[in-house]
Amino acid sequence: MMLHHLLKLIWKRKTRNLMLSLEILLAFVIVFAIAAFATYYHRLYQLPVGFQYQAMWSVTIETRGNGALKSDPQIYDKIRRGLLALPEVEQVGFASFPVYEMSSITSKFTLPDGSRPLVSSELEVSDDFFAAAGMTLVAGNWFSAADDGAAATPVVINRSLAAHLFPDGDPVGRRFSEKAHEGKATHLYKVSGVVDEFRNQGEYMAPVNFMLKRFVPQAVDYGLNAIVLKVKPGTPRAFESTLNRQLKQVHGDWSYTISPVADLRSAMLRLQLIPLLIMSVIAAFLLLMVGFGLFGVLWQHTTQRIPELGLRRAIGASAVDIYRQIVAEQLLLSTLAMVVALALLVQLPLTGALSGMLSWSVFGTATALSMSVIYLLSLLCSLYPGWRAARLSPTQALHYE
Repeated sequence: MMLHHLLKLIWKRKTRNLMLSLEILLAFVIVFAIAAFATYYHRLYQLPVGFQYQAMWSVTIETRGNGALKSDPQIYDKIRRGLLALPEVEQVGFASFPVYEMSSITSKFTLPDGSRPLVSSELEVSDDFFAAAGMTLVAGNWFSAADDGAAATPVVINRSLAAHLFPDGDPVGRRFSEKAHEGKATHLYKVSGVVDEFRNQGEYMAPVNFMLKRFVPQAVDYGLNAIVLKVKPGTPRAFESTLNRQLKQVHGDWSYTISPVADLRSAMLRLQLIPLLIMSVIAAFLLLMVGFGLFGVLWQHTTQRIPELGLRRAIGASAVDIYRQIVAEQLLLSTLAMVVALALLVQLPLTGALSGMLSWSVFGTATALSMSVIYLLSLLCSLYPGWRAARLSPTQALHYE
């Protein structure tokens, strides 16, 4: 009965409540967007990146006026032996570009018969990259010198790529090719091993198809410009100068950008969180304005209803009853506004418009968080108007003009 009575009161003042409902609806949509992004980022952060950054250092080679780094096996061997001679260095590997950098290479691939076309990110690495990066296999083997002269380039792929290319069985040992383009011959790849995941851009990178292909200096005319080092735990930042001197002995006219991967990770996380932080600041200001507007409207509505509330007091309603009525009406009005908003927002997961980010689990979590914030905002804004109305005596209320 109480709910039916409150709904009748809200309906009788539908014109006045319309603007209030629109403000609540807008606030809910804003909070929902922030909550959805935050939930999605939180879930990404919980996923494995596929490598161990804690003991990794990264070196980027800049050749300056000498052009691109040449594919000379002697250069890589000299760099490797020189760095392994340092007591702080445990493993040395090479890659096309460092991890925790906004770099990516993507290509189109298919099975040899042209079926199952897809797009995958890729990174070219040396045989010793996996040990330097602390990676773990879930199936197969790492590629190595035993693959020299193989007709198909050995690759390590992640589970996602394996599931898309070979959903019918074990991917290890099976082949796929680069999609033919303008009549050019396709390049053939053979799966050597499978890793759970590899997200080179870090914790906030969305999972994608990924493959790491073997780099063989003798077989190509280009080089790898990134060195990946596994160092002993506790290696100080001062090691950078020692490392730079050692690299200068290999090639004195090159320049080297040296960083612990933990520092690259911190910088990348800050960069990737900037959009969410900007949205949060904007949302905070909008919610503050909505809160002030909601408070003002509620105060005005309560003032206009003083004769009505006084009549309720005169026929036996207590101050607590009046207080509860004001708060309950506002919470009910907020509920109705959020139901309308959800009827619109639910179309996103239903149509798959943001399927990469807004899954049903993210939608549910964002809805719960948003409703909690709006209910709290509505409660706070209705407390003082309700308290003010509850303090009026029946005599004052009935004589109010």
